[in-house]
Amino acid sequence: MKEVILIANGDLRLSANQACEDAQAAMEAQLGAALKLEGATVKRGHAFDPVKKHGFIDSQKFGMEVFRKIDPETPLIVAEAVWQYSHHILHGLITHKGPILTVANWSGTWPGLVGMLNLNGSLTKAGVKYSTLWSEDFTDTFFVNGLHSWLRDGRVRHNTGHVHPWDEDSAPLEAVQAGVDIAETLQKDKAIIGIFDEGCMGMYNAIIPDELLHHTGVYKERLSQSALYAKMLTVSDSDAQAAYQWLVDKGLTFHFGPDEAADLTESQVLDQCKMYIAAVRMADEFGCAAIGIQYQQGLKDLAPASDLVEGLLNNVERPPVKHEETGKALYAWSALPHFNEVDECAGLDALITNRLWKKLGYAPETTLHDLRWGRQYTGDNGLGESIDEYVWVFEISGAVPPAHFAGGYKSASSERQPPMYFPAGGGTLKGISKPGTIVWSRIFVEGGILKCDLGLAEVVSLPEAETQERWDLTTPQWPIMHAVLKGITRNQMMARHKANHIQVVYAPDQAAARHGLYAKAAAMACLGMDVNLCGEI
Repeated sequence: MKEVILIANGDLRLSANQACEDAQAAMEAQLGAALKLEGATVKRGHAFDPVKKHGFIDSQKFGMEVFRKIDPETPLIVAEAVWQYSHHILHGLITHKGPILTVANWSGTWPGLVGMLNLNGSLTKAGVKYSTLWSEDFTDTFFVNGLHSWLRDGRVRHNTGHVHPWDEDSAPLEAVQAGVDIAETLQKDKAIIGIFDEGCMGMYNAIIPDELLHHTGVYKERLSQSALYAKMLTVSDSDAQAAYQWLVDKGLTFHFGPDEAADLTESQVLDQCKMYIAAVRMADEFGCAAIGIQYQQGLKDLAPASDLVEGLLNNVERPPVKHEETGKALYAWSALPHFNEVDECAGLDALITNRLWKKLGYAPETTLHDLRWGRQYTGDNGLGESIDEYVWVFEISGAVPPAHFAGGYKSASSERQPPMYFPAGGGTLKGISKPGTIVWSRIFVEGGILKCDLGLAEVVSLPEAETQERWDLTTPQWPIMHAVLKGITRNQMMARHKANHIQVVYAPDQAAARHGLYAKAAAMACLGMDVNLCGEI
């Protein structure tokens, strides 16, 4: 290849694209230098916009304009240093005939890694052939060799030897039976997941086609975020105040300030309490076993962020909500699983996990995280124990249940969401996930069928200074999990994972986690999914 076309996909929000422009430009300079050393030249598929003050593709409309000018036979690189909306460019990639390479910088800051994983998952679901690479500075051997291979052959091959097909015969019968029982009951009795506006932020990979979902016994109730907002307006100030006071009494710390535009305020939190109550009441009204709120578009212009709401919903112990007319307690002492950013793959996973973990007698609180970033850590873990592991940062914008923190609500805090993404503010549910063994998973669509990858991981402690540095390098307002994926290298995980999100749930100990993993794999397989176990089991 002599000439390569490069495009940069971005956010829909102007403020985000402007703030991230410098990071994208720096990444493209490094990537361009690497391509030059390989004898290739780079031609950008679209120009910097001096009016908008950024050089990103920022809408599906603009993306179509860009692709109309690109030769479909030309080698194409999608370079990502920021979060991006996959639908801005998915149309052009679906019809592109030349080799496609998605590339991200190894940084958690904005983050391009998460955006690239979402795009990769979307391309996988769409059946588009592509290759993918990532690098800290675009000079390491892994990246250089991969780039050379793509320029020469139009393809990069990765080692995915950590992936093993599920074999029911190798698992304990008791675990398999538990999973099958849950699956068969779900298919027989059926369940509803509430979808508050589908397709958040262009996440094509997060939408399960109805005909695939129905086979599992799960059906969508398509709800509107405008209806949720309208329902918020019916929640009394006294009910919102009671929910807020419940959180204060439980020890949740709110970091308030005086400026609505930059700080978290009590009025924002009270609106979040109204959203929480409204969401529970609507879930009850429509018979939902789990719900997902899109929030990022539309609702963000009307109300504070949904993230505090999501974390509360995912927790068994949470502010009580009563039916507005009968006074009946709704979902009493039960989590109402919420899937952040209306990721239906995570929603189906959360529903199955919640029911299975309750059957097994485990704490059922589950959440998704972004597979955000990671690096090696060698030293004391802050508890007087040594650690030498590659530790991932799992992080999401607040949907983590307090049960995942060592001190529950007392070790949790709520900080204002960054104004760049969340103009109306609202608090998160921030904390550090407790040490322990987790089962991680991801449902995704490939080849027209549902698939599921599962594995085990250890959540570890890190010193306070290391945790804070990881927060500062990512998003310090959000909850964080320090995860070690046993038997899976960084590059293997990136090469295989087909989503920006990863589902996690704790088990009482390692043996229980392994038992739960087998049961969950059996349930997914019984529901018709192609199941693989990843890493050391």
